[in-house]
Amino acid sequence: MNRIGRPRKGESAIRRDQLLDHALRLFVERGYGNVSLETIAREARVSLRTIYRYFGGKADLFGAVIRHYSDLLVATLPLDQALAKPLEETLIVFGKHFLFRLSRPEIIRLRAQLIAEAHQFPELAAEFYEQGPQRTLDRLAKFFGMHQQAGHVVAMDPAFLAGQFVNALRGERFQRQQLGLESAPTEDEVEHWTEQVVKLFLRGCLNRTDAG
Repeated sequence: MNRIGRPRKGESAIRRDQLLDHALRLFVERGYGNVSLETIAREARVSLRTIYRYFGGKADLFGAVIRHYSDLLVATLPLDQALAKPLEETLIVFGKHFLFRLSRPEIIRLRAQLIAEAHQFPELAAEFYEQGPQRTLDRLAKFFGMHQQAGHVVAMDPAFLAGQFVNALRGERFQRQQLGLESAPTEDEVEHWTEQVVKLFLRGCLNRTDAG
């Protein structure tokens, strides 16, 4: 019999995710340097002891926030089934998830906060890049490498391919959004943009009648 108050199986994971959601909101609203663990604990209705048990200090909590949202992206590229579906189909699924999450206002604001505070917290910028963009790029590079071995993709540095694909997804529109010149795209806009990017990335823009 479970003791009174003991979390049921799965409840601990739910509490952890809720804590990460509260932490992300506070980091976005106030900036990393202006948020204390006490504030996060109070907003999330948990004890400081719980935060330390799950994550450690504030920098560790921030890294866990970024990794949590990065997990939602890399999960769309299951390497154990990398060749199970057509390359184009898998890239479109990944691209839509990537672009939709990247263009959400809270993520745009978080990136702006990081850029503003990078000189004061350089280790924070490094943690963000390692747990977020770098993990995504590494996963993509492995994915492209597997398709190269299968003969689906040209022999080229897979890390270069990964970077080019991500940059194509973000495009100039992402920069405009970061500057507040454009609103977040709708799901339909994300889908249309991603499909165009994937087609261009896989086929190139050179007219085949002009090739050679």
